[in-house]
Amino acid sequence: MSIRIFNTLTKTKEPFEPVTPGQVGMYLCGPTVYKPSHIGHMVGPVIFDAVKRYLTYSGFKVTWVVNITDVDDKLIVESTARKIPMKQLAEEMTADYMTNLAAMGIDTVDHFPRATECIDEIIKITQTLVDKGFAYAADGDVYFDVARDAEYGKLSNRSIEALHGDGGDMAGRKRTAADFALWKSAKPGEPSWDSPWGPGRPGWHIECSAMSRQLLGETFDIHGGGLDLVFPHHENEIAQSECAHGKPQAKYWMHNGLMQSSSEVGKVGGRNTHEINAGDQAAQEAGKMGKSKGASPFRDLLAKYSGELIRFFVLSTHYRRPIDYSEERIQEVEKGLAKFYQFFQRYQRITGEDFYAIDAPHNRTAGDKAAAEPAVLPDVRTLREHFLAQMDDDVNTGGAIGDLFKLAPALNKYIDDKDLEGAGKSNAEAMAALRTGARTLRELAGMLGLFLKPVAAPAAAVDDGLTAQLLELLISIRAESRKAKNFAMSDRIRDGLTSLGVTLEDRPDGTGWTIAR
Repeated sequence: MSIRIFNTLTKTKEPFEPVTPGQVGMYLCGPTVYKPSHIGHMVGPVIFDAVKRYLTYSGFKVTWVVNITDVDDKLIVESTARKIPMKQLAEEMTADYMTNLAAMGIDTVDHFPRATECIDEIIKITQTLVDKGFAYAADGDVYFDVARDAEYGKLSNRSIEALHGDGGDMAGRKRTAADFALWKSAKPGEPSWDSPWGPGRPGWHIECSAMSRQLLGETFDIHGGGLDLVFPHHENEIAQSECAHGKPQAKYWMHNGLMQSSSEVGKVGGRNTHEINAGDQAAQEAGKMGKSKGASPFRDLLAKYSGELIRFFVLSTHYRRPIDYSEERIQEVEKGLAKFYQFFQRYQRITGEDFYAIDAPHNRTAGDKAAAEPAVLPDVRTLREHFLAQMDDDVNTGGAIGDLFKLAPALNKYIDDKDLEGAGKSNAEAMAALRTGARTLRELAGMLGLFLKPVAAPAAAVDDGLTAQLLELLISIRAESRKAKNFAMSDRIRDGLTSLGVTLEDRPDGTGWTIAR
């Protein structure tokens, strides 16, 4: 096993070697909780949940931290507009975020620190930077002096000379426009905390430096986030953390591509978003979905689609590339996902066993041992090896899911070839091979957080049973048409249902159906 990770800091794939052998500290920048979550907020958590599952499967003990920014200018503005305390707004929006994570099957986060819970740590780091000459106080504010950091810009490849701006409403207190706030003095009526520089609140960047240090130490392994955070947020994190500690903040910087509305495809710099370089921050930001572009609350999407479908959709693209979002694209992916559910039902019909109850290997050592068993089909073994190679190469979930799409049909073909739904069911050797193949599918999918439990229908898909009754009626009419050799009518019914997302499956015991939505 040789894992490689693309490091934004070095712009190369590097062998993954944790700071402490066998242990991984991972930090992901979480949301600023002033509005309900939208689908863009789910991209990072889904990706890094898969990263943690994969590293854990590979034998590492992973501690994953996702912060909650619960004090910020945006929260103050929104709480004032709604005439509620900032804390109440933050708690309401944090609860929304947590509900959405649960719906997406993201349950591997170890810590959710709040910025307001780390004020003492924030003040300590800020004071250290002032004492070392990397920061200065001005009328109750404290700013990081970027000119004192010789390495400033190393993540984004931006020079101080290339940075422009008037410094905003704090320009008169800054030495240069590029300097950024570590501590902001409080305006009348704003939330504040006591500090050596007077009542105030932390700047955005220092919050993450404090929370990551408090839970993962001065140097940890993986710092993740969206590509839009490379500058200024992560650049400033590196500057303040490394100047305070005199050592690297994180060994590997992993940045995921941004969710792009399909309406932006072809409009970003005159190029189709699929052709954007994975690290092209400016182009991806131009098409990024967000609240400012009308992204609807994520809970609205969950009313129509399952969390597992959206997770599958996100992981189907390599994490560093932009994700082309449209409901048409989700529905297309949904049809592919339905084929797995059909296999699970078929497996249960043949074996009498629940696919979700299969005891699959949870780590690589056990999986390698199981894959060496004589009952494992050659195609299954080959696809497993390729799946793992994809994950070892910069956690390529898109390529890995491609292997799952090959594995399910391979097992279906084996069922057909061995007639396991008919006379072949008495073939003990073939049945054993089917079981080991299904076990491998569950093992690999579980590494991505997929197919862990049966999926409940989204609220919009629930009806009073009329759909099932209508489908059964159409199936009976189709059966009568075939019996009368009216194959044109039979095909018309089947093709019409297929176009609506309904798949018919002719079996020895009758015709079954599945619906994608």
